[in-house]
Amino acid sequence: MPGKGEAVTRRTEAEVETAAEVAAGAGGEVEAEAEVRCEDGSAPALPRGVVVLFAVACAAAVANVYFSQPLLVTIGHDLGMSPALVGSVVTLTHIGYGLGLFFLVPLGDMADRRRLVVAQLLLLVLALAVVAAARTAAVLLVGMAATGLLAVVTQTLVAFAASLAPPAARGRVVGLVTSGVVIGILLARTVSGLLADLAGWRSVYLASASLTALLALILYRVLPRPASVSPTALRYGQLLRSTVTLFVRERLLRIRALFGLLIFAAFSTLWSSVALPLSEAPYFLPHSAIGALGLIGIVGALAATVAGRLNDRGLSRRTTGIALALLAASWLPLAFTRSSLWALAVGVILLDLAVQAVHVTNQTLIHALHPDAGSRLIGGYMVFYSIGSATGAIAATSLYTVAGWGAVCALGAAFSCLGLLLWMCTRQSDLH
Repeated sequence: MPGKGEAVTRRTEAEVETAAEVAAGAGGEVEAEAEVRCEDGSAPALPRGVVVLFAVACAAAVANVYFSQPLLVTIGHDLGMSPALVGSVVTLTHIGYGLGLFFLVPLGDMADRRRLVVAQLLLLVLALAVVAAARTAAVLLVGMAATGLLAVVTQTLVAFAASLAPPAARGRVVGLVTSGVVIGILLARTVSGLLADLAGWRSVYLASASLTALLALILYRVLPRPASVSPTALRYGQLLRSTVTLFVRERLLRIRALFGLLIFAAFSTLWSSVALPLSEAPYFLPHSAIGALGLIGIVGALAATVAGRLNDRGLSRRTTGIALALLAASWLPLAFTRSSLWALAVGVILLDLAVQAVHVTNQTLIHALHPDAGSRLIGGYMVFYSIGSATGAIAATSLYTVAGWGAVCALGAAFSCLGLLLWMCTRQSDLH
């Protein structure tokens, strides 16, 4: 017999999906109204242009975590860094991002999110300026760690957008904003490589700092001012402890966090290692061509908005199952990467489509559990994203050295099939 916490979780999700179904069945007139009205219907909320601005800001912020990857050799030569020390640039950036997810993102539940977003963006500008001006390895590493820490403004923006969206349109809003996150991740390497070729690696961070400062100004002027700010009464320490408490109490959150870990382990398995076979025989592709592969991935990432609409119609269970099946199937064409770039393209599109569909569904459902704790829920969930991404990257690159591309595809398929198995084992319990 399910316990009290499980029963509450089931009821919560059932209410979320029932409300979505009712809203979807009410016709286009209600749908149009939802896009411009607050939950109480009293004032305009999140016009599409503002949602797009959220997505652009997310893309610009999260890209800073990935800019360095194609620049490591150049940075190492410029600052006289050893290969091991150069490798720590990426590690420190991701460590900073992981720490920010736990220590900074929850602040959105106790502070004015509009001011918090602007403040984090301005601090990010300073961190990027430190990186661009670095003349020693120590200064560079400090700047990179700070950049990762402050780039979590991305998740503050996602939680902010979700809190402003009417319940019947929340999936679409989260989907569009999340598509910006993924596009930022996929294009970061391409953009940094092109800028570095044109004006050196420092120009990448100077350009990003300028764009971030501009976005901070625009967001300060455009983001909705809360009519009545009612932040949580919890103190900062209590706020962090409550994040852990939410995981203990909410089974839906734990299951969705596991989905997040597995899908991003699969995502990272591909994107952290795909450059290796493409730079070898029979292709010998240059870095710019490999970086352009991210453009193909955008096709799949844009499907995040479709997944959001399906969630608004109460189809989160079905969306999750179909997406996980596609994720597992994507590794079949990916296994033929060495003999066909067309197979690689098909696999990339399927994988990115599947990952984003599950990711959007996860965030939509967990935010609905406790809208007043949206930042803590999304920040805590994204910690599992970081764990999955790190696991996939380390395992894939190590495995490729030992056993080749076929073994990497088997690893990615294993992560994907574990996700599908988890869905099959839990779908009857109405927990997703």
